[in-house]
Amino acid sequence: MHSHHYQYLLASIFLGLGSFACFWPGLVETICIRPEFRVDTDLSRLFIACFGAQAILCGTVILISRCTPMTFLVFGLIGSVPFFVFNAWFYFVKEMFTEWMLLDFAGNFGILLCGLMGYRRSREENQHARHAGLA
Repeated sequence: MHSHHYQYLLASIFLGLGSFACFWPGLVETICIRPEFRVDTDLSRLFIACFGAQAILCGTVILISRCTPMTFLVFGLIGSVPFFVFNAWFYFVKEMFTEWMLLDFAGNFGILLCGLMGYRRSREENQHARHAGLA
């Protein structure tokens, strides 16, 4: 697989999960937040939609950018590790999230994998291009 394939996969995770939160925030709140913690107000749906819109922005930037090895590494680590902590805290410690939020865990794992694999592949491609006299 070429590094740009990892770039597209990385972008699709952000775009997919972000679109879900942006366009169906009420559904996200209903299925992802335990009933005793749900607010179910226009404001809570606005916050969820804003979170989704930011993910869409991030996915779009990834999609249209030229990703270097460092870009993959930063998006892979910064785009996943803080969210693993966030999800773990609110799922295991605070117990606010339902099992549906495990989809976000899966998305974050995909972000980490795409970032690390894209980093490795992009470095290999750059080295190959240097050795071939293309860079």
